[in-house]
Parts: sequence; C-alpha cells; structure tokens
Amino acid sequence: MAVFTRPRQAFVIAGVLGLALSATACGTGDDKKSNNAGSAECAAYEKYEGHDGKKVSIYASIRDAEADLLERSWSQFTECTGIEIDYEGSGEFEAQLPVRVDGGNAPDIAFVPQPGLVKRFADAGKLKSLSADTKALAEQNMPADWLKYGTVNGTLYGVPLGANVKSFVWYSPKTFKEKGWEVPTTWDQLIALSDKIAASGTKPWCAGVESGDATGWPATDWIEDVVLRTQGPEVYDQWTTHAIPFNDPKIVDAVDRAGSILKNDKYMNGGFGGVKSITTTAFQEAGLPVTTGKCAMHRQASFYANQFPEGTKVAEDGDAFAFYFPAIDPAKGKPVLGAGEFVVGYADRPEVQAVQTYLVSAEYVNSRAKLGNWVTANNKLDIANVASPIDKLSVQILQDKTGTFRFDGSDLMPAAVGAGTFWKGMVEWLNGKATAPVLQGIESSWPK
Repeated sequence: MAVFTRPRQAFVIAGVLGLALSATACGTGDDKKSNNAGSAECAAYEKYEGHDGKKVSIYASIRDAEADLLERSWSQFTECTGIEIDYEGSGEFEAQLPVRVDGGNAPDIAFVPQPGLVKRFADAGKLKSLSADTKALAEQNMPADWLKYGTVNGTLYGVPLGANVKSFVWYSPKTFKEKGWEVPTTWDQLIALSDKIAASGTKPWCAGVESGDATGWPATDWIEDVVLRTQGPEVYDQWTTHAIPFNDPKIVDAVDRAGSILKNDKYMNGGFGGVKSITTTAFQEAGLPVTTGKCAMHRQASFYANQFPEGTKVAEDGDAFAFYFPAIDPAKGKPVLGAGEFVVGYADRPEVQAVQTYLVSAEYVNSRAKLGNWVTANNKLDIANVASPIDKLSVQILQDKTGTFRFDGSDLMPAAVGAGTFWKGMVEWLNGKATAPVLQGIESSWPK
C-alpha cells in the first residue's frame, strides 16, 4: 500500500548547504544561463535546453526533508536549462489530486504511487501520453515489469521513479552471530530456523499492523508476498485484476501458508504478546524487538530502516539488517514485491516533456541517489552512488534480471478492496476469524 508517509530524516541543513554550493557553481538568479552556457557542468543538459524562463509545476506526497532532497536532485538541471520547477508536496496528495484534476486545476506533472490511480486518470482522458523521447528512454532504462504498471490500454502514461522493496525480513546480524543462527535462503530453512528459535524460548517473529485509518495494510503485504511465492506471477496478476475470485482456492492456500507464521502462537508476537497483539501493535514499532533480542525476525519493506532509533547500525554486520524473503517454490522463480511512484503528465508543453524525460535519465537517478535515502529500478543507476547498505541491497534485487517483480497488490485493486475490505479482513483474520469467511467477505465487496 502507499498511503503511509515514512519518517523523514534530517537532511534540511545539508539541503540548504547543497543548494548554496550548487548556486555558487552554476550561477543564480537572472545570470544563471549566461554563467552556464556551454559550461562542462551543463554539457549533460544540452538536450533539454531551449525552454529558458518556462515554469513546470509538480505535485506529490513527498514532504519535509525528503522534499528538500528532491529539489536538490534537479537543481543543476534547472540552473542549466533555465526551466523553473515549482514543486508542492502535500500530506493530502492522494485525496486532493483527483479534486484538482477534476476541477480543471491539475499540475503539469504528478508523482502517483498507485497504478490504479494512473489508470483512472488515463481512462478519463486526463493524462497526456509520453513524448517519443521520454517513451524511448523509459523503455531503455526501466524493466518491462515496471513499465506495464504505467501503461493503460497499450499507451505508456507513467514513468517509474523511486521504488521500495517489500520482500525483506529484518533481523539482527549481531544476534544471529551470537546465537549461531544462519540466514535462511529457502522457505524450508526459514521454517526450520523459526522452530529452532521457538524451541530456545524466544519468539522468532514479531509483527504489527496498526496504522490508524490504514490498520491492516502490513498483513496485506504478507499475503501478496506469499501469493507470489506459492502461486507465481500469473496467478498473482489474475488475483489483483479479479480474473479469479479473491477467495479462489489458490489464494486460500496462500493465506493459510502466511497464517502458518502470522497466526502461530509459538512464533508470535515477540516483545508484544500473542497473535492477537499484532492488530494493536503499531507497524512503526513492530520490528524494534529484533534489536533487543525479544524477537528474531520481522517481515517488512526496505523503508523500515528509517524506524530504528538513532544510533542503530543498519548493515550486514550491524544491529539490524534485512535478508530476502525466501522463495517457496523454486519453479515460481525469484519473486520480488515492491512499490514506487509514477511520473505522469497532465500537460504536454515542450518544457513539461523535457522534465519528464530528464526524470527517467541516468543523470537524474544518479543525482538523486547520491543524496541518499532513495532507490529506483532504473538500470542506469550506478550502485556505487548508493551509500546505505539496505538501499544497495534493494538496488541489487531490483536490478537482478532473474527476479520477477510485481507491484503491491492492494495498490492495484479497486480502492474499496485494496484500501478497504482487504485491510479490514486481515484484522479480522488475525483476531481469529477463519480464512474462508474472511476471503468470502472481501470477494463480496469487489465492485461489480
């Protein structure tokens, strides 16, 4: 799901300093173009020139320190091309974007985190198709598995931008080393390790799905990951598009497989209580017991790195790190569940198209990655520009050609299901309701 706003790290001072240094190097105000014309710093941006003084508005959910990083990431582009980017980040983005678009006040560009929302705007004729240059660069730099989520009825409208990997299990390398536990690489090894840890008197797993109005969403990620691992990408696609019912026997099997961990009192819920404590444990706090020895493993996305207290070393030899959530059936390949946002355009003026093309370029993704706290599936990202160990691991997984990527399923489903009955159904399920009636209830809620 994508309604959650992850914690912001304090990069504001660095952002101000970066802007000051950038301004010194490339010029400021009215003299920036004259200072930069033909300069070595601007050579990479020559193909975007010819729009000096033009303004492009961008609207997204990215705020605070991460918004500062975002604006720093394109500062040289704006200084060299003369295009002014007017960025607005809002905590009400997902609710306000449709209002603005339907009211005739759409931004030039938006960063949309739900493929379903991209489809809604495309079907309504609100989006502009990509320019030939943007489309060609996107097809060159982005995996096909990602591009399909920005494509509606054969037309590419959305260029993938940032990404996160959800197929991770967090653990403490320090604790694993002390206990002599090995990181599992198969599902059978994962279950064997869980049994071994449980037998030692420690709860092997901890989880939490409380998230205010979005309570339940972390459990939907569990189900999606297990559907991919037990049934494969084809069945996953059928499920998220309702080509098979939500309560198809294949989905029942996957949910029960997830339940073998999530609803197992021998495994759950280290640091918090029994299985039912999962629904009242805030997702932000749910994985913290891995660093205190009260639980051993916590399945959550790459962005969970931001939840650990200041001073926590997040690295392969640190207090916390993550390993790939193992495949269940090797015949189903190496599935990767993730999410991200898509750059869509509501205007197709030349300067808007230039910005869209730039955002899928090697220049942009490496500029943004150098600032930290960001990954992408763009194959032009040089992993040497990624500093964080968990971000490096995420990029390696996203760029692994043997992997099969699928987007967060609840973001692909109609909102009434993906951001409604699916969340609520998972809470009922974790509180003791059987799988069959829960899935039947979700199936019945699917819009006709």
